[in-house]
Amino acid sequence: MVFSSIGFLFRFLPIFIILYVALPKYRNIILLLGSLIFYGVGEPYFVLLLLLSVLVNFALSRYMFWEPRSPQTNRKKKAARRKKIALASAVVFDLGILFVFKYWDFAAENINALAGKGLLPLLSLTLPLGISFYTFQMLSYLIDCYYGTVENQADLLTFATYVCMFPQLIAGPIVRYGEVEQRLKNRRVRIRDLENGLKLFTLGLGLKVLLANQIGTLWNLIMTAGAGRLHVLVAWLGAFAYSFQIYFDFWGYSVMAMGLGRMLGFALPRNFNDPYVSRSLSEFWRRWHMTLGRWFREYVYFPLGGSRKGRARTVLNLFVVWMLTGLWHGADWNFILWGTVFFLFLSLEKRTYGKWMERSRILGHIYTLLLIPVTWVIFGITDMGQLAGYLGNMIGLHSEAILVGETQLVRYLKEYALLLITCVIFITPLPGKFYWKWKDRWFTVLILLVVFWWSVYEIISGSNNPFLYFRF
Repeated sequence: MVFSSIGFLFRFLPIFIILYVALPKYRNIILLLGSLIFYGVGEPYFVLLLLLSVLVNFALSRYMFWEPRSPQTNRKKKAARRKKIALASAVVFDLGILFVFKYWDFAAENINALAGKGLLPLLSLTLPLGISFYTFQMLSYLIDCYYGTVENQADLLTFATYVCMFPQLIAGPIVRYGEVEQRLKNRRVRIRDLENGLKLFTLGLGLKVLLANQIGTLWNLIMTAGAGRLHVLVAWLGAFAYSFQIYFDFWGYSVMAMGLGRMLGFALPRNFNDPYVSRSLSEFWRRWHMTLGRWFREYVYFPLGGSRKGRARTVLNLFVVWMLTGLWHGADWNFILWGTVFFLFLSLEKRTYGKWMERSRILGHIYTLLLIPVTWVIFGITDMGQLAGYLGNMIGLHSEAILVGETQLVRYLKEYALLLITCVIFITPLPGKFYWKWKDRWFTVLILLVVFWWSVYEIISGSNNPFLYFRF
């Protein structure tokens, strides 16, 4: 089930909210059962996998602090050993499942290609929705338990609710247990929370349905002509269209998740902070998918030594983080290339021109706005041949006759001019400032009502309605 569906908007959500508000003593049970139903509508068999992962990780977190009743010598040493065994087991179990479902076929295909024969079988398994998100969330809990960041361990119901709560289950944000611990144990749902949460949800729905879905049709139109047959300006237009689509798709989802969290009494962390106004790629990644960046920074980069062990080690640590970031998004060579490109530019920025670029009001923005669309093209085209053709078109190289030229460019600009201008406005901080300043005024409520019913109309009419980050 997706947030931008009639079933969610008019069946699941109203029934769930009524039960959730009417039965305050059973809110965690209602939230857990509702979340499993929400997940099971799209992935009925993978609910069992999710529950298995929850049970195994909960048991390992308990084993970390298990104390045998009989007196023992070297209690501290044995307790430390148990914690290491539990954490290592969780890492092997969680990443093992993730590897089997997400990376096995990619690894097998490449090993078989190198060997020249079929050494490893292809499993062709369906990727469970949101598996990368909830795997990282469970690992964050186990790691925090290991380092003592979690002071009071969760009981099974609380832990299962933390992992499975539907606002963030499928596409984040990746929430640390400490951020919601108190609300999981005791929370109030006030009329004001429901109102503000519904407003945020409607705003996110509009970003997703009215901006991401609509501008995505332009990207699809340009791609259908063939990646190697585009006029250079058409190729750049497509790159910007895809950059808008992926941003409003994921940002819209994150805003909807924050709104739903507010309605349920939670304050979910912000996942975006106007990333397209950045003046460097380093700043861009401080503003884009912030909970994922935080996860890699705190659980991979810092434990490896961060930037504290010299230049060579810093470069190596960045390389590890960005290879993992690329692979986290998908098991294809384009994601590895995508991670490599960011690693190279972020390494250069860190050692040379990054701080100077961030101080530049004009050059920094131009630099970022030219590079980001190129990186999203690498991210969005999994076929390496098509990717090479598209990137070649962006610098004016053509291996085939141009099919989409200046005539089509003019037509696209005329048809999508208003939408493109709207997208440009909404990547700036201005709409956010307007919303937070005027969100309680009558005209803002009226605008949100129009946005909601317009979005419903677009959904009913069967317009393009993917969620790009669900595949992760």
